Amino acid sequence: MSDAHSELSALMGPRYSRSAADRDAHAQSETHVSAGPPEGVAWPETTEEVAAILRICHAHRLPVVGWGAGTSLEGHALALHGGISVDFTRMTRIVELRPEDMLVRVQPGITREDLNRELRATGLFFPVDPGANATLGGMAATRASGTTAVRYGTMRQAVLGLEAVLADGTVIRTGSAAPKSSAGYDLTALLVGSEGTLALITELTLRLHGQPEAVSAAVCGFADMAGAVDCVIETIQSGIPMARIEFLDTTAVAACNAHAGQDLPAMPHLMVEFHGSAAGVAEQAQRFGEIAASQGSAGFRWAEKTEDRNALWKMRHNAYPACLASRPGATAIVTDVCVPISRLAEAVEDTRADIAASGLPGPILGHVGDGNFHAILLIDPASAGERATAKALAARMAERALRLGGTITGEHGIGMGKLDYMPAEHGPAWAVMGAVKRALDPLNLMNPGKLVPPHDPV
Repeated sequence: MSDAHSELSALMGPRYSRSAADRDAHAQSETHVSAGPPEGVAWPETTEEVAAILRICHAHRLPVVGWGAGTSLEGHALALHGGISVDFTRMTRIVELRPEDMLVRVQPGITREDLNRELRATGLFFPVDPGANATLGGMAATRASGTTAVRYGTMRQAVLGLEAVLADGTVIRTGSAAPKSSAGYDLTALLVGSEGTLALITELTLRLHGQPEAVSAAVCGFADMAGAVDCVIETIQSGIPMARIEFLDTTAVAACNAHAGQDLPAMPHLMVEFHGSAAGVAEQAQRFGEIAASQGSAGFRWAEKTEDRNALWKMRHNAYPACLASRPGATAIVTDVCVPISRLAEAVEDTRADIAASGLPGPILGHVGDGNFHAILLIDPASAGERATAKALAARMAERALRLGGTITGEHGIGMGKLDYMPAEHGPAWAVMGAVKRALDPLNLMNPGKLVPPHDPV
């Protein structure tokens, strides 16, 4: 492989590194999932450079893994089979902004927070909010969602088109700026969520939304988990257009209180937000308050000032480090599932009971407005027994979700962490995914070992 690295160094100059520090920086994971470092790291600035990198790697059969902000939770960006990491943090331009069409074209390394800062003066915003300040290319590759998905959808709905580079260096464009199309296979949808196993995304055309005239948020506690979950179900079934509706169980509330200096009562809580006109927001808030009261809510607090709302959602977005801090020295096996709203209460209650019986700390929280919730299973990294217990809990969560008509992941994706659950969810369709992978990447160079059935290069 020395010839490949020499060619990459000649192409990229100082923007290709084989130093231990740079390689180790691209071998880090947010959770327990781990792998060795890549053999080298490239920082392209243009689509043409990405294509040239992939042509070199294809010629020398060198694996390629894309890297954004490194915030994924299932080891998506780790170099499981060596090769190089292509780091997109230098590709951060807004290529074109079209306010009249409510869309923007961006390079993949720009983060969602940076994009929204640039959009402030336009009256538009990009709504998909996974919590972490992830890059938009990474969010598309993992089909991210988050706190606002219940109102605005996920990256599946947000991405109108892509520019991407295939394994052999071929550059393709998918989708368009048109609101809809019937022209052939939906290759945009195929690449969104493909986790870098089919191509590297070098440009995205994204759907924007108008900034709401009025925003109001609230947090309220419930005597038990059932009341909180039933409130979510009744709210959704009543057609109230929630912008966010988040859940934290008692353990998660305690961790967030300690981490953020809050004083929420020690009970399950919902955090909600409403977007719209002033009159519409007031009506939605009133209707939600009535539903919450009928389900036994307590300690209702409104956050109408911007700084109060920001503090509320900062606490929610920091729930993961807060939970980690609640058990010093711990690492986490973080898992998520998504179920139909009608089965949400059963899924959450059974998961809570299962975690309690295991003896492990395991806060539950999530975007329950769309049936998606997470468990943060805190383990001693030196304890093989605790790791095995946590993995068994995660496996039972996945099995439970499938039994209830749901999915093994609502937003974390598969990566290498959830690969073993794919046959149970997809059956023969998983082999079809593998066939698509072999058709586009017969040498198995694009993020090998992730998402699809293992296959040997042809």
